[in-house]
Amino acid sequence: MSPISLILFLLPSFYLSHSLPVCRDSCADIRIDYPFGIDDGCGAPLYRNMLNCSATFAPLFTPPSSSISNSNSSTPMLTPTIATPSTTPTATASALFYQTPSGGYKVESIDYASRTLTIYDPSMSTCTVLQPHHDFLMSDLQSAIIPPSPDTVFALINCSIDSPVLNHYKSLCFNFSADHSCDELYDSCTSFKIFGMLSNDTPPACCFTSYNTLKFMSMNILDCTHYTSFFDVDKLIKEDEKPLDWSYGIKLSYTLPDTGCDRCRKSGGTCGFDVETEGMVCICSPTINSTRQCGNIINQPLSP
Repeated sequence: MSPISLILFLLPSFYLSHSLPVCRDSCADIRIDYPFGIDDGCGAPLYRNMLNCSATFAPLFTPPSSSISNSNSSTPMLTPTIATPSTTPTATASALFYQTPSGGYKVESIDYASRTLTIYDPSMSTCTVLQPHHDFLMSDLQSAIIPPSPDTVFALINCSIDSPVLNHYKSLCFNFSADHSCDELYDSCTSFKIFGMLSNDTPPACCFTSYNTLKFMSMNILDCTHYTSFFDVDKLIKEDEKPLDWSYGIKLSYTLPDTGCDRCRKSGGTCGFDVETEGMVCICSPTINSTRQCGNIINQPLSP
């Protein structure tokens, strides 16, 4: 093969570029690896712009106080008042965030072995903190490729008697364990005890459900004032953990696209994609791209 023919053969898979992305491999103390990326052109295109590494900020508001609001429901509702600005925000350390249509959620961890990502919603109520209700929504693509894991449970708190999940759609509610119920949340959690006190010691209804319920019905439609979520339910059932010790947050299970990344990585490259076509590329150096792999292409001598 002549030198010119060999060069023409290699051109489709190996080329120089002056605009290759610099793929950072960590954010804060969390490792960033395929299929994720925090720089455009890194990772798999399906997960493009889902993760964001940015500075966190000091609180803009003072902690909200709570007040009781009237509603058409016979169930008393507790609605925290809107907090008022107290300080000027100041940037602190960087943190990793998972971006969805409803906002950015701090990433607590990524487990590449089990292909799970754990996030935390700062607007979500927990066993010790009561927050105003906030919808958690993902895009259709996110729901398909990185949905909440089967062991993540959403609890709808302080639901009115007219709530759809207590009537026509009551089949959406389930008990994940015979030993754990909504009553346990009202009895054990300082943040939820107030609802029992407001309803003559008879706590209002709540519902254990999956993300699909929140996907198709907003909190306003569900007619529940608050929600919380927790994961690793198999562990809490096995160890008989009380609500105060539950793992609050949302665990997501992601799929790994088959784009030939293993071949690229074994050759010493970093998996990425063309930001215009979203076709897979193997980033071999700050100025060299390949469509398949690095070492064998870069080190292959030209025949005379």
